[in-house]
Amino acid sequence: MPVGTKLPEERIKPFRLVKYFTFSGLVVIFLVTIILSVLNTHWVKALQRQKSEDYAHSLIENLNHQVFIQVIIPMGVFFGKIQLSTPEQFNRMDTVVRSTLHRFKVESLNIYTMKNTIAYSFEADLIGRENYGGTGYYQALEGKITSRLIQRGNFFQISLGFPKEVRLITYAPLRFEPELARLTGPVLGVVEVVQDLSEDYQTIFNIQILVVITCTVVMGALLVVLIFVVKRGEGIIQKRAMERMRLKERLSKAERLSALGEMAAGISHEIRNPLGIIRSSAELLKKKVTKFDPSNTIPDIIVEEASRLNNIITGFINFARPRNPVLSPCRIEEVIEKNITYLSMQIEENGYAIKKNYQNSLPEIQADANMLYQSFLNIFINAMQAMPAGGTIEVTISADDNIVTIHFDDEGQGIDGEVLEKIWDPFFTTKEMGTGLGLGIVKNIIESHGGSIQIANREPSGARVTLELPVERPELETG
Repeated sequence: MPVGTKLPEERIKPFRLVKYFTFSGLVVIFLVTIILSVLNTHWVKALQRQKSEDYAHSLIENLNHQVFIQVIIPMGVFFGKIQLSTPEQFNRMDTVVRSTLHRFKVESLNIYTMKNTIAYSFEADLIGRENYGGTGYYQALEGKITSRLIQRGNFFQISLGFPKEVRLITYAPLRFEPELARLTGPVLGVVEVVQDLSEDYQTIFNIQILVVITCTVVMGALLVVLIFVVKRGEGIIQKRAMERMRLKERLSKAERLSALGEMAAGISHEIRNPLGIIRSSAELLKKKVTKFDPSNTIPDIIVEEASRLNNIITGFINFARPRNPVLSPCRIEEVIEKNITYLSMQIEENGYAIKKNYQNSLPEIQADANMLYQSFLNIFINAMQAMPAGGTIEVTISADDNIVTIHFDDEGQGIDGEVLEKIWDPFFTTKEMGTGLGLGIVKNIIESHGGSIQIANREPSGARVTLELPVERPELETG
């Protein structure tokens, strides 16, 4: 299979299914994490409210005790009645309340009389207001402790559950001490305590944002790792699938060629014998005819065509029954030089030039020098045929990562796209006298060495043949 060939979709579909399931799993985990985070935040907010309510109850209980002991009893004794409108009683109430609350986190506090009038407040302008208490006030008169949450903010803040301002308002009865309640009545008034929970809610919101960001970062990191693993896995699977397909193609091709080779061997044997007789007879006839008619070329034609037919049969056998290389230490540059020496006369007569670019310190490779010589010679001849008027053939040899790469570049017209697609097909040729087996034989030789061959067009013109040969021929995997 040529490099870059895409695998059929169905070959990697199962792995993609795993990928999609994994991605879906990450999304589900992320959503579940977010939902759990929201639920946890809701639980924390509920816990915070309950804690604030308990806090307010403790505060009011302590305040109730201190007011009863330090205000109500002394004022009842010294003044006969409680009248906070007088500066002396108000200052005493204010001192007791503030000293009691200085350790508590309270934004404001109001004390109502039994007639729904504010008798004491942190805000002086509220003192004396009538009918200021709402439903909570009347429930407190009945001995109940109630709380309500007030939230302020824009639409998005309210929708997300984290308003800009959050206050908890608690109403509770102001009572006599339990041991005296049967004498004087259970309720003296109502206490309203306002707590600012904005900072606490902001802290909860920041924690939730931190959780979401952490989850996003973690999931993002997992996604990146997953993408890396998936891409690497797909690459490995694709590579192995391509190797299997190449091996399958080679085995299939080997089976076809083996059967074809057996047939070719029998046919060639039967053809070569009479072909040899024809050629020898033609040569003998040529000698006799030359004596009487030197201009007669018929025997020459017979000899030439018999030789061509013999070469065709030889090429066919070499293609159908490729032999295994006999490996020995070999230098690519030396094989190339032998090819150039052999073709020197043709190069000189037809105006060809050979440009050599050899990397320094090229390694020896394990190869069959004779088989490589045959394949390189075929490539040189094809390059020359692509430049009938002469030109330069550039040979570049380099080595990297235990691979030797050879480029053969010509200055011809290049290869048409349709021809390039069929160039490896047996018996396909654009030459009048060609067999279409030359490149196939070259490909067989290179692949028998564990290498690869590619042919492509150059810019602006010409063609490039690229060979890659391993320094050490890889052993074929079995099983």
